[in-house]
Amino acid sequence: MRRDVDANATATSNDSLPLLRFLDCSLRVCVIPLSAATIWLTVTNQQDNSSYGKLEFSNLLGLKYMVCISAICAGYAFIAAISSWIRCLVTKAWLFFVSDQVVAYLMVTSGAAVLEILYLAYNGSRGVSWSEACSYYGMFCSRMKLALVLHGLALCCFIALAVISAFRTFSMFEPPALSSKEVEEERA
Repeated sequence: MRRDVDANATATSNDSLPLLRFLDCSLRVCVIPLSAATIWLTVTNQQDNSSYGKLEFSNLLGLKYMVCISAICAGYAFIAAISSWIRCLVTKAWLFFVSDQVVAYLMVTSGAAVLEILYLAYNGSRGVSWSEACSYYGMFCSRMKLALVLHGLALCCFIALAVISAFRTFSMFEPPALSSKEVEEERA
């Protein structure tokens, strides 16, 4: 009876592999325009204020970091989408698993850096006598928020990809076998 259950589970998981492959590839392709839009919004973001001067993305290190990470994500998503259809690399599920995890964590760190910048731009910091800046640079802050939302959507795609690649990687291994003592207890 145990073998029948295992055979059915294997057949079910094999039937879902084309769906997983399609979902995997679709999410990777979705990341590319999201990351490109994030980069474009961030790099072209600038505003001039007659009282305080010109503010550009290059003035803020966190925005530069997000642009670099978004470029890495778009490049990796492109290469991974293509290589997910190459048979010799598909068998290397652990490679996709590790890479997806690393990229997702990098995206979290860059998103957190921009979120901190946005928080300080909107609220300031009394501890260092830093006043809020978004009342003077409203358009800059609005575009930064939009770029952060797009970056967050790309992050959601990579979180889903991390789950899919984890499933693919760990489904290749057999579940742990029951010891003879556990088998006896199960029969009782």
